[in-house]
Amino acid sequence: MKVGIIGAGGVGSATAFALVMRGVARKVVLIDANEKRAQAEAQDIAHAAPFAYANKVKAGTYEDLTGAEIVIITAGANQKPGQTRLDLLETNVKIFESIIPQVVKAAPDCILLIAANPVDIMTSVALKLSGFPKERVFGSGTVLDTSRFRTLLGYHLGVSPQSVHANVLGEHGDSEVLIWSSAVAGTVQIEKLGRSIGKPFTPEIKAQIDDCVRNAAYHIIDGKGSTTYGIAGGLCRICQAVSNNEYAILTVSSFHEKAEDSENICISYPSIIGKWGIQGEIYPEFSADEHAALAKSAATVKEYTDQAMGFIKK
Repeated sequence: MKVGIIGAGGVGSATAFALVMRGVARKVVLIDANEKRAQAEAQDIAHAAPFAYANKVKAGTYEDLTGAEIVIITAGANQKPGQTRLDLLETNVKIFESIIPQVVKAAPDCILLIAANPVDIMTSVALKLSGFPKERVFGSGTVLDTSRFRTLLGYHLGVSPQSVHANVLGEHGDSEVLIWSSAVAGTVQIEKLGRSIGKPFTPEIKAQIDDCVRNAAYHIIDGKGSTTYGIAGGLCRICQAVSNNEYAILTVSSFHEKAEDSENICISYPSIIGKWGIQGEIYPEFSADEHAALAKSAATVKEYTDQAMGFIKK
C-alpha cells in the first residue's frame, strides 16, 4: 500500500516510522512546507527500513501522491500548553484550504485520514473541501483516547489492555465520553469483573482514570511539547485495517447526519473500516448519563463545525 503523509513534523514522521516498521505501507511519501525537514525525516526513516521490511520512504511533492491509497493529513498548527484543540480552528482551516485541493488533484481516489486538530471539525472541513464521499474521509477521532482508556483499565485489573473492550466516544477533546456501561474484559462487564477479583472501580479510581484519559494530551504537551507516538500508533492501526481490508471496528471520527440532537457533524462512534474506507457504523447502547454526555459533546462539535464552515472561502 502507498501512503502519503502531509506534514513531516512529530506526528507525521512518527507515523511514517510506524508504517515502515510494522510493514503496513510499502511506499510512504512525506510532504512538508519545510522540504529540508521532510527530506531529513525520510532519509532517517529509510535507514531503519532494512531492520524491518523492504519499504520505500521518500520526501516528495503533491505530484508524488499519485496512486496513494491513503493520504494522512497531520499538517496544522500545533497545540501549545494551555490551548485546547478548538483554539486551533481558524488557522488550520486556512491550512487545509491550501492542502486539500492539491491532494484531490493528485490522488482523486484516495482515502483522506485526518489527524490535524481539532480533528472532528477538520474532518468536516476536509469532507467539504474535497468533495469526496463520506466513506473516504474520516479522522483519527477517539482511537487514541480509546487506547488510553483500555490501557488504564487493563493496568488496574492486571490484564492485557488488548483483552479490554471499552470505548471513548464523542469529540476528540474535552467533552469526550468514556463509555463505562458497555466496557468488558473477558466478556465480563468491567466493573463487575473488578469487584469479583478484589480490584473494584471505586468512584475515586473512575475519576482518576477519567482525568488521565481526558487530560493525557495536556500532561504530555506540558512535559515534552507535543504528543507523537500514541497518535502515530493509532494512525498506523487505521491504515492497517484499510490495507488488510479487515472490517475492523475503530472509533474514528466520521460524518453523521444525526448524532444525538445534532446534525451534519463528524464525531466518533464505532465504525467498520475496510479497503474502501468506512463500510458501516455501529451505535451501541448507552446509559442515560452517557447519552446526555454524548449529546453535550455533539453540540460542542456542532457549534465549532458551524464556525469552521464560516471560515471557508466561498
